[in-house]
Parts: sequence; C-alpha cells; structure tokens
Amino acid sequence: MSNLALRAATAAVLVPLVVWGVLWAPTQVFAIGLALFVLAGAWEWADLAGYGVTGRVLFALTVGLGLTLAQGFLRDPVFGFWILGIALVWWLAALLWVVRFQAENPLPWLDHKAVRLPVGVLVLVPAWVAMSALHGSAGRGPEWVMLILLLVWGADTGAYFAGRRFGRRRLASRVSPGKTVEGVAGGLVAAAVISGAYGLWRLETHAAVVSLVLLGVVTALASVLGDLTESLVKRTAGRKDSGVLIPGHGGVLDRIDSLTAAAPVFVAGLAIGGTLH
Repeated sequence: MSNLALRAATAAVLVPLVVWGVLWAPTQVFAIGLALFVLAGAWEWADLAGYGVTGRVLFALTVGLGLTLAQGFLRDPVFGFWILGIALVWWLAALLWVVRFQAENPLPWLDHKAVRLPVGVLVLVPAWVAMSALHGSAGRGPEWVMLILLLVWGADTGAYFAGRRFGRRRLASRVSPGKTVEGVAGGLVAAAVISGAYGLWRLETHAAVVSLVLLGVVTALASVLGDLTESLVKRTAGRKDSGVLIPGHGGVLDRIDSLTAAAPVFVAGLAIGGTLH
C-alpha cells in the first residue's frame, strides 16, 4: 500500500471516530479520549527531548497527573482564565523562539533537556483544558470544538493546495522548508470561509459573524505557529516525524501540533468576545 493510500485509510477510520467523539459523546468520554492523545503526545515529546523510556514514562505520568488535577477545575472560570493566560504567554514566547531560530539566533536555554519538559506541559495541557472545558460548556460547546477542528483541518488543507499551486516564498526555511507564504495565505482564506459559513448559519448578527471570521483567521495563524514549534523541536532532534503511532501520518504530535496552539487561542477569543455560550 502506498503512503498516500495508507494515509487515506487511516483518516477514513479516525475522522468518523473523532467527529462522533466531539459531537455526540458525553464530555467526560470526550475528555478521556482527548487525554489519551495528549498522553501519547507527551511520550513523543519526551522522546524528542532526548529522554529514554524511563524519562518518557515519568513525563507521561506527570502530564496525566496534571490532567487529572485540572479535571476538577474545568468549570471554574478563574482557573480557566489563568490556564488560557499562561498558554497565550507561552505561545508568544514560542513565536519568538521560532523567529530567532529562523534568523540563526536561537535561544540556547530552550535546547536543554530539563527545560523541554515544562515546555511540553505548556504545549499539551492547556490545549486539553481549553477543549474539554469548551466541550462541557452550556449551549453549543461540542459545535465550537468541532469548529476548531474544522478550522485547523481546513487551514492545513488550504495551505497544502495553495502552496502546491502558488507557493514561491518560503515562510521559515530553517524551521519547516515546505511551508510557503502563499500556502499560509490559502489556509487563512479557508479558515475565513469556514468560520464565516458557521457564523452565518448559527449566529444572529452580522457583527458576531465578522468577529468569528476574525477569530477563525487568528486561530488559523496560531495553528501555523503550533506546527512550526513542533517542526523546530523535531529539527533540533534530527527527526522527520514525532513517532509512528498513526499509520501514514507519523506520530500523534504530528497530528495535534496545530491544535495545541489553536485551541487555547480560539477559546480565549470566544471568552473575550462574550460568545462562549
């Protein structure tokens, strides 16, 4: 079976399961299923950071403990405020990390193994908190979560096709040589269309639709940052993929890297805009 056929077969199995888990599973089941992906991502992150089996196990257990503790505070708005705030600060730092690396002026302290583990917590845990809390919120929680996924998938697909057709200028050649400015633009257009279509269907005012389109575009930009951050970590580790768990798609981190940044940004945007209902 070719790699493309294997990717398609895997997607044909996983996508319906994900859609069911988001739209119809109880929030507790959704949160547990998402936690399994996060724990697999934690294992891969520790591997990329240079830790052996024992270190990977301990890190995955630490992340699991963090998720367990966070579970009890998902409905506390103060807890959510702090987690989202910490996540946004981290992703601003990650943007600086990527820009400095691309400019051949890296941040050496982020290459230390001991630092990479708390960084991994900042990448993985807030995304789980954001999506689990959003899924369990009153009203259209599962729909909002599905919209995050559609924005990430749509931006990735739009970037792929726009990049193949129009791509000329590299976005960050030292971090991810395959990404182009034109591809990112195509992804942003796709995100705008998706968020606009949902807004016209479900929101009541034109102002709310415009706000959602803007949030969709910002979320798509955040997804690019999540992808670039994981690419930077893989590049410094000398890896092409984060793992081999998902046939044809590489590792779990390769599938959720965009989501790790997109989810906290989207949920923060909904909270700030007062549309978290």
